[in-house]
Parts: sequence; C-alpha cells; structure tokens
Amino acid sequence: MVREGGLTSLWRGNGINVLKIAPESAIKFMAYEQIKWLIRGSREGGSLRVQERFIAGSLAGATAQTIIYPMEVLKTRLTLRKTGQYSGMADCAKQILKTEGVRAFYRGYLPNTLGIIPYAGIDLAVYETLKNAWLQTYCVDSADPGVLVLLGCGTVSSTCGQLASYPLALIRTRMQAQATTEGKPKLSMMGQFKYIISQEGLPGLYRGITPNFLKVIPAVSISYVVYEHMKKILGVGY
Repeated sequence: MVREGGLTSLWRGNGINVLKIAPESAIKFMAYEQIKWLIRGSREGGSLRVQERFIAGSLAGATAQTIIYPMEVLKTRLTLRKTGQYSGMADCAKQILKTEGVRAFYRGYLPNTLGIIPYAGIDLAVYETLKNAWLQTYCVDSADPGVLVLLGCGTVSSTCGQLASYPLALIRTRMQAQATTEGKPKLSMMGQFKYIISQEGLPGLYRGITPNFLKVIPAVSISYVVYEHMKKILGVGY
C-alpha cells in the first residue's frame, strides 16, 4: 500500500469513515436506550436480563446500519481505490451511481444485517452485563466503575461480538468490493461463502481478523467510555 500510494494510503477512506461513524454510533446508542425503555415497560428501575439486552442491542445495530449503509459501501470503495481513481467522496458516489445504479449502494446489505445482529447484540449485552456485575461486586455505593473497567468491559464485549460475526462482515466487504475486480462474476452472499470455503477453507472466513481486532477493540472501548460519560452529562438513566 505504501509503495502504491505513499504513507497517506494507510488513511485512504478515513474521511467517509469518520463521517459514517458519528451518525452510526449516535443512532445505535439512541435506539439502544429507547428499545431498553420499551422492553423494561412498567418495571420501573428494574434491570434487564441478558437476552433482553441482546435483543435491544441487535435491533439498535440493525437500525443504525440500515440508515447509514450507503456510506459503508462508499467507505469500502474509497479504501480499496487506486491512486487517482476518485477525486473524492462525491466523485466516488457519482461513478458508482452511473456505472452500477442505486442498488450498488446496498450491495452486501443482507450479510451485513445478519452479521450486525449478533455483533451489536453480543457487544452491547456483554458490555452492560460485565459493567453491572462489576458495580454490584466492587462499587455498591457508586455508579461509576472507572475508565479502566469501562475499557476492559468494552474490549471483552467487542472481542466476543467480532468472533461471532466476522465471517459475515468479511462476506459483506467482498460483495461491496466486487465491482473493483474486473472480469470476475458478481457472487451472491451464498456464492461468496461457498467460494471462500472451497478456495481457503474455514480459516478463510476469518482472514484479516487480527488487524480488525487491533482497530475495533480500542475504537469500541473508547466509544463506550465516551458513551457512559455522555449519559451522565445528558441525564440518561441507567
């Protein structure tokens, strides 16, 4: 990558990634709090069970991804582009629209949604369960477990979510990137799955998971710390 496009190529597609993550995280956490409130119902102050947190997290993740998904496709295309292929985000969107049509902006949506349901559900449910368990054991008189505990809970929860959903995320990315590989047939979700298994075996479904962990674990952990502090500032109930 550095040979082809210089050091800045390592940040290729980061502009759309930053623009995408802001509304995605805001919608996900807002939906999560609202769905928890609906599930809790008349149980004023009652704690949700793990499976209820999983349902709330899954629905929140699916809601956020459905709204911002075209930006996810743009991010993948801009990340995989060659130097000079697109002049910017708007040019990339215009070229995709012109050559592939509107449907291209939702290519890979099904495996993405199927993947985000277990990922977001496990991530949010495990995070909140671990945090509440720590509070009940070590911080009975306080609702603040501290930054290090929040980082630890976020790391464990995002790791569990990634292990459960990564194969579908890989298939989604390959489907989004298909237009950049000329002369090859456009495979469906099951077609991609069968191709990976036949060519690379089961380990192929987890190709790239190490750099993904290195990226996601600190990003998600930090987002949870900010999430908890913003809940206090905004007065959102636990």
